[in-house]
Amino acid sequence: MTTIDDTDRELIALLRDDARLPVATLASKLKVARGTVQNRLARLQREGVIVGYTVRLRPQTEAHRIGALMTVAVEGSRGPEVLRALRGHPNVSRLHSTNGRWDIVVELQADTLEAFDRVLGQIRLIDGIAGTETSILLSTYKV
Repeated sequence: MTTIDDTDRELIALLRDDARLPVATLASKLKVARGTVQNRLARLQREGVIVGYTVRLRPQTEAHRIGALMTVAVEGSRGPEVLRALRGHPNVSRLHSTNGRWDIVVELQADTLEAFDRVLGQIRLIDGIAGTETSILLSTYKV
């Protein structure tokens, strides 16, 4: 198991805010040597703590996209099977396991209402899903 210290946490926080920060800038903000940052990044990647870098877009950038949250109830112990099926769906942007009435929260995206309707139909047919509830996202206030 990988141990992460406070410097690693600060480094990860800086990268979450802007994954394109140069190593020299990261070193300056962390008050450590550039080589320290490079070594930590290499270790965190090698050990699978950092598994990739991505781009976050302002919600207005893809204003034409329809976003929604779907809560999913899973039959018995079929959670891993359902998660595998959802993970492979192109309209699923994120998956969260949760407790309470619902087992999984799914973040969905589609280009049109018709496409969104098809996505909902496809997901509801996945074996192991006992029920769903979906809410379309109207506004986003913080990213």
